[in-house]
Amino acid sequence: MHYGLGIDTGGTYTDAVLLRGSDGMIVDSKKAFTTYPDLQIGISAVLDALDQELLSQVNLVSVSTTLSTNSLLEGTGTPVGLVLIGQHPADQEFPTPDLIVVPGGHGPGGEEEVPLDTEAIRGFGSRTKDKVSAYAISAFFGTRNPEHELRAKSLIQKITGKPVVCGHELSQELGAYERAVTAVLNAQLIPITHLFVSAVMADIRKRGINARMLMLKCDGSVYNLEDALEKPIETIFSGPAASLLGASYLAKLDTCAAIDVGGTSTDVSAIYHGVPEISVSGSVVGGWKTRVRAMKMETSATGGDSHVWITDGKVKIGPRRVIPLCVAAVEYPGLLQKLSHMRPLPRKSLDENYQPTKFFVRTGYASNGLNNEEAEMLQHIGSDPISIHELYTYMHAMPSGKIIDSLIKKRLVQAIGFTPTDALHVRGEYTAWDLDASHMGAELLSRYNGSKKYEFCTHVKEHVARNMAYSQMAFLLPERSRPLVDELLSGLYPAKFSLKLPVVLLGGPVKAYSEEMSALLDAYIIVPEHADVGNAVGALAGKGVKKVEVLIMPVSIEKPAEDFLIFYPGGRERVVDYREAFERARQIGLDMVLDYENRCGVSKEETQINISVKNISPENWPHPPLETRITVVGIGDPMMIIKE
Repeated sequence: MHYGLGIDTGGTYTDAVLLRGSDGMIVDSKKAFTTYPDLQIGISAVLDALDQELLSQVNLVSVSTTLSTNSLLEGTGTPVGLVLIGQHPADQEFPTPDLIVVPGGHGPGGEEEVPLDTEAIRGFGSRTKDKVSAYAISAFFGTRNPEHELRAKSLIQKITGKPVVCGHELSQELGAYERAVTAVLNAQLIPITHLFVSAVMADIRKRGINARMLMLKCDGSVYNLEDALEKPIETIFSGPAASLLGASYLAKLDTCAAIDVGGTSTDVSAIYHGVPEISVSGSVVGGWKTRVRAMKMETSATGGDSHVWITDGKVKIGPRRVIPLCVAAVEYPGLLQKLSHMRPLPRKSLDENYQPTKFFVRTGYASNGLNNEEAEMLQHIGSDPISIHELYTYMHAMPSGKIIDSLIKKRLVQAIGFTPTDALHVRGEYTAWDLDASHMGAELLSRYNGSKKYEFCTHVKEHVARNMAYSQMAFLLPERSRPLVDELLSGLYPAKFSLKLPVVLLGGPVKAYSEEMSALLDAYIIVPEHADVGNAVGALAGKGVKKVEVLIMPVSIEKPAEDFLIFYPGGRERVVDYREAFERARQIGLDMVLDYENRCGVSKEETQINISVKNISPENWPHPPLETRITVVGIGDPMMIIKE
């Protein structure tokens, strides 16, 4: 008997499931905390908790993660140096301050227009090699001829020894600016993706498991783990993609909406007839437009571990994630005593960090590149939680929220606070952790908005449920409808939205929200079995889908029937005859698709191939087309491996 192993590592939990190949049934599932900075501790813990006899029979491992997305959204990616080749508008902004624009670049036909300034690139590499962890390179028409990008990459690698990412390696779409942004974000993700992938591979190999290892991409397809190390940008939103595929699989529905309540955020999406919609214009990450194909989905910064805080007597939720009080009290036994002795704080001073339930603890990451203020504050924060009031006592001054935020962004400090998970503990609807800590936190905060603790927690729960409903309806309806969505969900009118498709809820305590969701939406609300590990299930449900576009164009418009250029991902070729060029382009696309499927463990015979051709020519054009675009799509099912 063969089994599939699905692993999902989120900001709070690492989940694992075992799926039986004969009938697709989930035979075991476990959860463990995601551990920082050593992810392998959490991965090993969750795999140790699984049935070891069944685990030894695994022959397919597929993983997903929100670590990439969280890193970009929180601004905690590593510093990157950017080399732009060719003229770029001066007013364009990029996700890094360390950049240089050098002469070079090609034209639409792939011909060199300006020689590459190699000396400028050498100088940039020498100046920045001690400041950045990776480099990104993007050249004008680098997709039509990557020669300058590849030369710059070789120079930077020789000078710095650092990883280098080229724009043409990530996208064949035109748009130099978006390719450059995509390359920078990809370079930022190399360290954390390498950390995650290496942790998974090391643990699987340590156990002697001989299995094909794949990773879910943000468009719902999968790719080889080694490829994930080269193109980590494609892992952004792999967590939300996994939640949608997991929702469809667990609910046994080809058409449904999905709401996944994680620790950091709530993700909403929908699938129709087994096919998720793909964003044709490229995904937007942290406000940056990229050339990455991803499922259509929306994320809101409200999750089970979102920080609940008080300011001006009003309850705020998020956007930051904190360790829930109930969880922290288990990990740090002294926290309960500190909570019980918390002094009242001045109401006018309350902000996101200055709260009676807010604590801080060191993470274990190396503290490099700190300024004096950051270093001074960090020396007072240790392995035991410290309150904001204690920091004030030790520093003899009000702790700077700006410095605290900086230390959190640099992953040197983790915050602890009251969360929606704590609110569910007080209400008795989810009681996995320390109840006393949640009750103490609710008692402290409720005093500041003039309510009782149970009433306070009910308000928090209703806020989260309303956010879930709003996010789903705002996703399903046109953007112009969002004011109407907000108004109708306010409860002021005797009406509510009616959905024609079922809504599947995923996440640890989502069952507690099903009643509120039914009150807000007229829809069939489903909380399937194993909803708490839906993303790990979704990691296994991805297909091996590969799309390759190959372009044929005449070298010269004046001689449109004599000489042709073939453009494909990573290169170009020149062929004299159009028919020969067509067959060569078709074969290039087919070979690239089949090679991809093979790396996913899908054989040529098991791959479904579709080839389409689009020609562009003026009316009554007597020559070969001015442009021929050959699109080769391959679809394979890696799950067939576990059925063998």
